[in-house]
Amino acid sequence: MDVRGATALITGAASGLGAATARRLAELGANVVVLDRDQDKALSFSSELGDNVIAVAADVTSEEEVSEAINATHERFGSLQILVNCAGIAMALRTTSKNGPHPLDVFETVVRVNLIGTFNMIRLAATSMARNEPNIEGERGVIINTASVAAFDGQIGQAAYSASKGGIVGMTLPIARDLARDGIRVNTIAPGIFDTPLMAALPEAAKESLSQQVPFPPRLGKPEEFARLAQQIIENTMLNAAVIRLDGALRMEAK
Repeated sequence: MDVRGATALITGAASGLGAATARRLAELGANVVVLDRDQDKALSFSSELGDNVIAVAADVTSEEEVSEAINATHERFGSLQILVNCAGIAMALRTTSKNGPHPLDVFETVVRVNLIGTFNMIRLAATSMARNEPNIEGERGVIINTASVAAFDGQIGQAAYSASKGGIVGMTLPIARDLARDGIRVNTIAPGIFDTPLMAALPEAAKESLSQQVPFPPRLGKPEEFARLAQQIIENTMLNAAVIRLDGALRMEAK
């Protein structure tokens, strides 16, 4: 799919991986919808990117709010061809500890935002995409999800996070099969350790230690590298139902 002229809705787009992807696609000539729960951040960031970008505030777990965001996309740009799911949260707790069992509500919250929120976005966006006129290859849309290397080798305390990201990996193929008849491709990126706002809160010594765990290159990933991969997935029609690790060969230790 040609990025130029297409319309992309990106969740969690006011910061981190989502912001880098929004910026890159806007620079390449796409119409971009910056979706984030933080309306002020979304508006501030979108104002930097040009006239072909709008901001919408929405919770990815809300059917009503996501439907309104998709309606706003249609009102402004006429159609939706690309969805990039970057919204997510992380909480680290052991299954049991001196404080008692892992709080069930924490587990539910992480799974609800990361996994159910991703599926909510997919099902509603795909319904919109299925109405598009197909391009020369019969393609109507592209969906890119964000998992994590924690889906494969989660660390101590990552039961909820790993479960949520593993669910994203697990549903990539069946959803791609579901949507094949509509000409909609579905792929997932599983990033390693990236220099995002989550990492920015760590001390420099901690960030240095983490980066040295990456075999090559021995550094944190750059959000722009995630964005470039998203672009390549959009442009390469043969990429479908793939889960791509973007991690510098990192395999996470137990802790």
